[in-house]
Amino acid sequence: MSRHVAIVTDSTAYLPAPAMERHGITAVPLTVVLGDQALEEGTEISARSLAAALQDRRPVTTSRPSPETFARTYRSLAAAGATGIVSLHLSSEFSGTHDAAVLAAREATVPVRVVDTGMVAMALGFCALAAAEAADAGGSPDEAAAAAEKRAGGTSAFFYVDTLDYLWRGGRIGAAQALLGSALAVKPLLQLEDGRIGPLERVRTASKAIARLEEIAVERAGSADVDVAVHHLAAPQRAEDLAERLRERVPRLVDLHVSEVGAVIGAHTGPGLLGVVVSAR
Repeated sequence: MSRHVAIVTDSTAYLPAPAMERHGITAVPLTVVLGDQALEEGTEISARSLAAALQDRRPVTTSRPSPETFARTYRSLAAAGATGIVSLHLSSEFSGTHDAAVLAAREATVPVRVVDTGMVAMALGFCALAAAEAADAGGSPDEAAAAAEKRAGGTSAFFYVDTLDYLWRGGRIGAAQALLGSALAVKPLLQLEDGRIGPLERVRTASKAIARLEEIAVERAGSADVDVAVHHLAAPQRAEDLAERLRERVPRLVDLHVSEVGAVIGAHTGPGLLGVVVSAR
């Protein structure tokens, strides 16, 4: 093909490395600040190291990539032959990553479409894959961006956390703040809604919460062709068990991904996180 549309996302998409390599997707890293150290997600700090730091109650914050980081990425892709770029990022309600990409796009030497997907984790990752598939088929930047936006519209994310404390401390709790008053008495189920974290249900025990998370995922999948991702932080067996049950219960499951979230999302959810993303094809 004479034209080449490059796909960029950020490190919170948690895409499997083989998928990124197959489609040539570039992920720009966010930063985790651990004490006085600024560490790039995915290369300089692992989820396990982050979980240990949280359990030791060490101070952890996160920060967006700089506009210059995006500018370097866009320049590199243009130099490699890209004639257009689609840059897809986590919800602007969570991070200034989208804004940094917009600033860099203004100075790029090729057209850059920046998309606020309103998503995070594999909810964002599925959007990036949809854009990449459209680009691989010869689509324009506008067509690739539209494919990502369509995928976002058919994607839902639900998750369980052992405690709301990390979300509250990080300022990411949004409408779910209503659950704080009874946080000691319930195990909260949360959802991504309009790019924010919102309350879904209150359940009395962890086991009941996880069972309910499974039911919600099966209900959301329905009879459509869907991809599913199961995420966790420091709870691998819990995630594998849930994934196995979803393999048996989702009738038209296409792809299933199981992965530990990275340090940026983990810093705001804490160890024990269990999340499910359901994305219609």
